[in-house]
Amino acid sequence: MRFTRGFTLAAVGIAVVTGVGLTATASALAAPHAHSSFIGRFHHTSLVASTVPANGDVNPYGVVVVQHSQGRLHQGDILVSNFNNSKNLQGTGSTIVEISPSGHRTVFAHITQKSLPGRCPGGIGLTTGLVLVNGWVIVGNLPSKNGQAATSSPGCLFVLDSNGMVRKIFSGHGINGPWDATVVSNGNLAALFVANVLNGTVKAQGKVVKRGTVLRLDLRFGRGKPPAILSVTKVGSGFSEQTDPAAFVVGPTGLGIGRNGTLYVADTGQNRITRIPGAIFRHSSAGTGKVLTSGGGLNAPLGLTIAPGGDVLTVNGANGKIVETSPVGVQVASRFLDRSGNPPGAGALFGLAVAPHGSGLYYVDDAVNTLRLLH
Repeated sequence: MRFTRGFTLAAVGIAVVTGVGLTATASALAAPHAHSSFIGRFHHTSLVASTVPANGDVNPYGVVVVQHSQGRLHQGDILVSNFNNSKNLQGTGSTIVEISPSGHRTVFAHITQKSLPGRCPGGIGLTTGLVLVNGWVIVGNLPSKNGQAATSSPGCLFVLDSNGMVRKIFSGHGINGPWDATVVSNGNLAALFVANVLNGTVKAQGKVVKRGTVLRLDLRFGRGKPPAILSVTKVGSGFSEQTDPAAFVVGPTGLGIGRNGTLYVADTGQNRITRIPGAIFRHSSAGTGKVLTSGGGLNAPLGLTIAPGGDVLTVNGANGKIVETSPVGVQVASRFLDRSGNPPGAGALFGLAVAPHGSGLYYVDDAVNTLRLLH
């Protein structure tokens, strides 16, 4: 990693902001793990709001909580990115909605080709890779021409200001189907981690290829200016990925940073969570990392975030359950968040984010296009 002198996880107050909304300090992340379950303290789920804006976009994916008010971003609100358009075509959603805790919904951003400051390969289709750092919103874009993975393109990352305008585009550098993201910041520096799922996937025509990657983009922020890329490092590689007629693509999805700079990856295709130690500082790929946990309550884990005590929270793509895993790999709790459909909850869950002060957990329900709260 090529951060300037003084960037260290041990620094008091370093912010950790996952692509699904957690903010914590390094001291909190380093605290000894409490064996009590984070999700075990909650007993209710409530509807917050529909995620469908006026243009009809559906299939909510990314979730992040606004920590500080700036521009059109209001502290405590929740941003949600949509992957499908009003015709329910995957890889064609173009909106990020902002929802207040009381359920008031507005459109934070409607991204169109005409509004872009440059070129992004393939069009617009916003993914789970949604983060907020230093007042800037960064969202993954994996577009398709007709809703099928066969017509998808490498995509890019859109960098939006606090008023919802795209001010910069990150493309190339190994970005190829950005599916999820998480970010660590310290002052005007940040490490943005991005999972990529299109490395040879389309060409394989549904067969599994082990070429999924996780990139770290080292960023620098200037006053009033969008971030600039200082360097790019491949910290993870060899993840299984494949196109899927229902899921669009299956590959490394949820990302989250835990204690000591460990990066956790929801390795969806292998039904496991892996960990990459020292991901913030490493200069080379750790492959798929070390297995934290596999099987058990996991069933195609997708979205991922870190609980205040350091446990890893993942939601299953196949059965509507959330699973909580300790940093030593023990699955300490699981419960249904969605029981609809047959099988129950299949395809309903994706992004999730810890509510302020650890008071609950926001999550999207793709089956009915809503934002909900476990509390």
